Order: sequence, then structure tokens, then C-alpha cells
Amino acid sequence: MSEDTPQEAWVKIPTPEQRAAMATDGDLYNFGFIPAMGGLIATHPKIGPHFFGLYQEIMFSPESALSRAEREMTAAVAAAAQDCFY
Repeated sequence: MSEDTPQEAWVKIPTPEQRAAMATDGDLYNFGFIPAMGGLIATHPKIGPHFFGLYQEIMFSPESALSRAEREMTAAVAAAAQDCFY
């Protein structure tokens, strides 16, 4: 890479193959690949697990005022508003 070539990212982002190897059986969101956000979270081993725990609490906690379907719809609408495929 020359000095004129912009660096894509300053962190090492896992390849699609590495992200696919991270997928676990039985996970509700195992689509056979790890979405880009999952790959980004995987680049931060200290922060990633905490972020994932927060996500698990928000999406799956039985103490939420929203139903699971309402939480999924909220996530889908927020993703669509950002031109993100959910």
C-alpha cells in the first residue's frame, strides 16, 4: 500500500470467512454468516462482549415494556432509516 492509498480501517476487520467461523449453532440470529456489525464488534475484544450483552438485554429481556415483535420491528425500522439491511 502506498502513502497515497487510503487505509480502509485502522482496526483489523475479520474477513467474511472468519466472521462465518464465528457463527454458533442455536443462535437465533445465525443466518450462516456474521453481519457486518458483528464483524465490527469482533474487532474489539474488550468492548464487543459488553456491547453484545447490552444487545441481548435490550432484545430478549422479559422485563421490557415492549414485546419481542415490537423490539424487532423497532430495530428493522431504525436499520431501514439508515439504509441498513436488517
